[in-house]
Amino acid sequence: MKIIGVTACPTGIAHTYMAAENLEKAAKAAGHQIKMETQGAMGIENELSAADVRNADVVIFAVDIEVEKKERFDGKKVIKVGVAEAIKNPGAVLARAIG
Repeated sequence: MKIIGVTACPTGIAHTYMAAENLEKAAKAAGHQIKMETQGAMGIENELSAADVRNADVVIFAVDIEVEKKERFDGKKVIKVGVAEAIKNPGAVLARAIG
């Protein structure tokens, strides 16, 4: 399954990146393709391309703030969770996304 996602927290320093890393590790361990975009203190990093969005089966928003350029994901299946949930239990977030 092709999974994409965005992580973002109010300060965008640590938790944004921790959530992205944990989701990436969990997805790869389960045999899925994943690409995460971070929207942190440095702005948008590893920005998802139009092709990434078009080819994705599901989108995970692990965010505590509003996603920038959210309209890119219109029409896609989107699962929204808090950043803390993605950090603490990325496997459950993935299960929800692909279930």
